[in-house]
Amino acid sequence: MDRRTLLGAAATAALAAGVLPRVAQAQDQKYTIALIPGLTTDAFYITMHRGAQAAADALGVELVFQGAADFNPVTQVPVLDAVIARQPSAILIAPTDKTQLIEPLRRAQGAGIPVITVDTFIGTGQYQTGSGDADFPLSYIASDNVMGGRMAARALAQAIGDAGQVYVSNVNPGISTTDQREEGFKAEMAESHPNIEVLETQFNENDANNAASQLQAVFARNPNLKGVFGANLFSALGAANGVQQSGQTGNIRVVAFDAPTSIVDNINTGLVDVAIAQHPAEIGYFGVVAAYAHLTGQSIPTAIGTGFTVIDKANVADPNVAKFIYSD
Repeated sequence: MDRRTLLGAAATAALAAGVLPRVAQAQDQKYTIALIPGLTTDAFYITMHRGAQAAADALGVELVFQGAADFNPVTQVPVLDAVIARQPSAILIAPTDKTQLIEPLRRAQGAGIPVITVDTFIGTGQYQTGSGDADFPLSYIASDNVMGGRMAARALAQAIGDAGQVYVSNVNPGISTTDQREEGFKAEMAESHPNIEVLETQFNENDANNAASQLQAVFARNPNLKGVFGANLFSALGAANGVQQSGQTGNIRVVAFDAPTSIVDNINTGLVDVAIAQHPAEIGYFGVVAAYAHLTGQSIPTAIGTGFTVIDKANVADPNVAKFIYSD
């Protein structure tokens, strides 16, 4: 099942239609667009890079892909500073913290470099409003993570028969995407699933071993535990390992957010019941298209939404679904 916001569909179609024909007109101007991922080693960002490169090739611009090896503002900020020093035409970035990246990105703006955030955002993610200290990026291009959390809640509710106790295994507070996934999950459960009790969120610091230990501890305290939503892949796989170690495979259901190639085996073996796949190639593609549109004098939307695909054992082998599994 694919979901795309109406804004995303309209915006991306308009950008693609309006920008790609301008390549010939702008051949005398060579642009360099820098893409700074949350981390360089994750299949999600590798797939985003490939989508961005496809757009860069189509538009005749140079794409620079530079990032840190871990998802951490402490390591991302020096990378950002190094990119700013290179004076690219525009920066696309997945900020690793919605507060700590504000001032570093202001340095890019101060250097005259347009900023677009992809996947994650700074501040509230509401840009070009004329208020607040984090509204200066031109656009935010990403999945609707609140909707993704709602979709995860619906999938988990269906898997557990719409009754029992569940919880969210999350990374750390302060990451825009995973905060929103948790928000959407809890809102959906509260509004539409009165027989499901959502227990306290467990934060695992992006450590699958922590997530596994937390699952076992939650189950020990709550023997009616029926499900867990992993707000990112490490959280989901760690929790799933905890389910397996507790001897509860099939009794405690696991919904994962994100879908690298390893998710296929995890779904087929029953370690994970459902995966919510984003479309990172679209995010990268439309990030480059939006940056190019701005650089060539066109207006761009302040928000562009991309789609989701829900993957389970029944459809994981379907080529129309499998194409959304992230490449690594």
